[in-house]
Amino acid sequence: MRRGTAALLGVLLAIGSAPAAAAMPAAAAMPAAAAAPAAAAESNGGVRIMPLGASITDGFNVPGGYRIKMWELFTGAGYRVDFVGSGANGPASLGDHDHEGHSGWRIDQIDASIAGWLRTYAPRTILVHLGTNDINQNHDLANAPARMSALIDKIRANAPTVELFISTLIPESDPVAEARIRDFNAALPGIVAGKGPLTHLVDMHPVVPVTELADGTHPTAAGYDRMGARWFSALQSVPSSLDAQVQPPVGADVMIANPQSGKCLDVPGTATADGTQLHIYDCLGSTIQKWNRTAAGELRVYGNRCLDVNANATANGTKIQIWTCNGTTAQRFTFRPDGTIVGANSGKCVDVSAGGTTNGTLVQLYECNNTGAQRWSVR
Repeated sequence: MRRGTAALLGVLLAIGSAPAAAAMPAAAAMPAAAAAPAAAAESNGGVRIMPLGASITDGFNVPGGYRIKMWELFTGAGYRVDFVGSGANGPASLGDHDHEGHSGWRIDQIDASIAGWLRTYAPRTILVHLGTNDINQNHDLANAPARMSALIDKIRANAPTVELFISTLIPESDPVAEARIRDFNAALPGIVAGKGPLTHLVDMHPVVPVTELADGTHPTAAGYDRMGARWFSALQSVPSSLDAQVQPPVGADVMIANPQSGKCLDVPGTATADGTQLHIYDCLGSTIQKWNRTAAGELRVYGNRCLDVNANATANGTKIQIWTCNGTTAQRFTFRPDGTIVGANSGKCVDVSAGGTTNGTLVQLYECNNTGAQRWSVR
């Protein structure tokens, strides 16, 4: 097949507390497939945020967990956000139930699936609370910080422009587990400091008191609310994390999506021939959807093919294609704050034909008209 479909991993049944155990039962530690509930894939059209972790992200004992308070604060402050991930749960009051929390999973298990999730859901911002199961399963604790470091590197390699927030672990009531948590947390500042300006540390450990743990490991509703408020303030302190990033950054490979359709600017059939007309297609993160904006105003794919206006024409309906990069105005565009991509020669917009939303809808040049067919954003 030309394209594979990313398999969505289900959510495990949540585990209870096992703070000082040498190993968890095998059934609790291994992922099990489950169908996502009907509430999945909601959105109010805002910035794509992936809550990533284990049962605390899933919301064990309080379905929705910290995401309930975080959603309330975001919407109350006027932010538009789109939680993304293969799992979904929570109350009706939670306007977007999606997440990537997998109960019982360790850092290495998340690491094994993260690249696929990033391709499928293309988050702008990722919130990571992860490592509790490494602690509670007593799993190679000496190397747990190194596994977290490697996970960060993998996220950065697969999503170089993402705003990544790494949380310290909340406390546990068992003193042995708590000592292990403190050791793990102590390593995180140094790790995060070496990962560049788009990776941020969130100190969650002092936020949840042990009196607000329902079972010694997982928060009560009050504890989850404290976590949600802390995540909210952390993202507010990094305004770009709440910016849907309309304009492609210079020098980074990114997908360019049409929010009206939820599909990406794509080269049909992995073609490389000059004159191949572009279309929109499901966002899969493959090389035929990776575009790199240059300082000259080009959008390059494959490294040496450019977004191009056929024959440098100016008529409505002129095809938008790929062509060997040649430095002409047919391959120069202005990227406006409203998400439009405007041809340098014509002053017209890159447009999805007839405002279509299905795979294979062609992309053309058309008079700028302030419609969703001409809006583009980075994924």
